[in-house]
Amino acid sequence: MAVPGWLERLRAARKTALVQDGKRKIHYLFEDGKEMAEEYDIKTGQLMSRKWREKNTLGGSGKWQVEVGEPTSPLLGALESELITESSSNPVFMRKDTLSSFQWRIRNLPYPKEVYSVSVEEEQRCCVIRTTNKKYYKKFSIPDLDRYHLPLDAAALSFAHANNTLIITYQKPKEILAAEEQLQKELKKIKAANSGDGDCKTQ
Repeated sequence: MAVPGWLERLRAARKTALVQDGKRKIHYLFEDGKEMAEEYDIKTGQLMSRKWREKNTLGGSGKWQVEVGEPTSPLLGALESELITESSSNPVFMRKDTLSSFQWRIRNLPYPKEVYSVSVEEEQRCCVIRTTNKKYYKKFSIPDLDRYHLPLDAAALSFAHANNTLIITYQKPKEILAAEEQLQKELKKIKAANSGDGDCKTQ
């Protein structure tokens, strides 16, 4: 069974914990130099964000790549707000999970629900969003399934549309639910620093 492979990597990683603003923040440093940062809601244990960073070709730290949560913008200040105003009607794709499912939201899609189709491409290990009016097309993978070496299941995929937002839901397989429950127990054992305590606690 392949599930322990990813769990073992998480256990072996150097972990730092911080409790701040109602969130438990965990930073992982893996043996290969890759970093992962996660934020969980303290009360519910729900994953709020996950980001990855790896060394660049010069050996320095690269930019954080968002996997779960609000996409970060590299732009700052007046230029950022100006550009946001200009592109506010463009579709915004982001992942926002629940405890029982992986979920993606694409904002600024005004077309009615019957225009969309969402399907699984098993050979390419990805999901595809299509529209009958050819106005939007998106192909995306589910990294969690790849890490646990689990197949994509079309029956787990569904979608809804409301308030100009397309919401795609993929029910988490039981293997991932069990692994996440186990991981949460282990993360709670890490003594976390509070935001005013200075250095984070490390395991």
